[in-house]
Amino acid sequence: MFAIIETGGKQYKVAEGDILEVELLPAELIKKNAASLTTVLLVQDDKELLIGTPYVKSAKVKVKVLEEIKGEKIRIYKMKAKKGYRKSQGHRQKLHKIQVEKIEIKAAAKTKEKETE
Repeated sequence: MFAIIETGGKQYKVAEGDILEVELLPAELIKKNAASLTTVLLVQDDKELLIGTPYVKSAKVKVKVLEEIKGEKIRIYKMKAKKGYRKSQGHRQKLHKIQVEKIEIKAAAKTKEKETE
């Protein structure tokens, strides 16, 4: 079973047990180092494929927040030739390292999705 989720403006293909780094999750979403992502775009079950419009209703991915880290430093350098203008800047993106614990689909959702097709 796998799912495609959307978080931080990016889409990720996840399966149970996967560990990935995503952009910082909102504080109200995280409760006791666990979060539940409801922006599920697609779920592939053993025999069924559920595609959302744009999200699959009543499907969620439960994740465990392992740690808050910073990404690699990005250096920005601007200059204009012969003008003496030089500007240097750096940025490190804050990230959450998460582990996918469970992909949940309510049984009623499977039958409803089929009826609407």
